Amino acid sequence: MDVERELISTARLDLVPLSAAHAEEMATVLCSPALHTFIGGEPLPPDALRTRYERLAAGSPDPAATWCNWVLRLRVEDCLVGTVQATITEAGSVAEIAWVVGTPWQGRGLASEAAQGLVSWLGKQAVSTVVAHIHPDHRASAAVATAAGLAPTGEWQDGEVRWRCATRP
Repeated sequence: MDVERELISTARLDLVPLSAAHAEEMATVLCSPALHTFIGGEPLPPDALRTRYERLAAGSPDPAATWCNWVLRLRVEDCLVGTVQATITEAGSVAEIAWVVGTPWQGRGLASEAAQGLVSWLGKQAVSTVVAHIHPDHRASAAVATAAGLAPTGEWQDGEVRWRCATRP
């Protein structure tokens, strides 16, 4: 599926298509080890993040998958605060999403707002099912998923609960 990533605007955020140019600022946004409590890994330095962003912006090597990645720009503060992503598969009908907001900006509903904007945009791209995988102890991510219209399914993958919503009846 060929999806054209575009700017998505919500009440407070601009979801800007990811580029390697965002790496320097995002390295600071994502520098807290606490962000990796549930997902593993560790914060990346700017050069490593730039390399990762170059790879993501180039797109999936699998023609059956489309990678869509955005940085979150908080308009009022004119700064980047996090990311959202969607991997679209199954001939464009299913998207797996994820989000992260830097610790200084958590607790303001920004992740929920970004996820809602992303799910709405995906529905306009003919995606009919949105899924996310959330650690059972990650209450904040469960709240974001709920706000975006997803519900837990009872299915598990790699120690995480699969959440799902339909973007159309």
